[in-house]
Amino acid sequence: MNESYIYAIAALLPLTSIMLVLQVNPYSALVIRGILGAVAALLYAVLGAPDVALTEALVGTMLAITLYAVAVRSSMVMRLGVLVKEGEDGSRGELMTALRSIVNKRQMRLELVSYVDKEELHTALQDKDIHGTCLREGESYSIVMRLQRLYEMIQTELVSSSAILTYLENSDSQEKH
Repeated sequence: MNESYIYAIAALLPLTSIMLVLQVNPYSALVIRGILGAVAALLYAVLGAPDVALTEALVGTMLAITLYAVAVRSSMVMRLGVLVKEGEDGSRGELMTALRSIVNKRQMRLELVSYVDKEELHTALQDKDIHGTCLREGESYSIVMRLQRLYEMIQTELVSSSAILTYLENSDSQEKH
């Protein structure tokens, strides 16, 4: 009996695992993780372990992918606090378009959170409810980020001369001194 197809299926496991490790896009990694689980389930079924194959298909593939998708989607959000005065819609036009473009390149999404006064906005930043703030100061905008990685990401790509970007040092380390 020629069982060379088993070797072909078994060879797919290390190939898909290498592809998974090398992925940069988290959504592509989710798809490849699903393929890896399906290949493993197929291999278990072919080798005569249907109970293990069913467990791998249900838990290792379907449940894990669902949980990973929820985790990736919820962690890939940049929450930016904006000050909205009465009669404004909260949009910042060209600046928000540029910021959305920067975060979209990294498979993230920009979520604007509206506040009515500066004190409430500052408190939200200190309480870590938002990742940064965007305030209009005269003809320019002041963007304050509390996360170093987001600050670096925006700093390298934001070319708007009407925006001043600053990094807020960790408030926890300031309180301990």
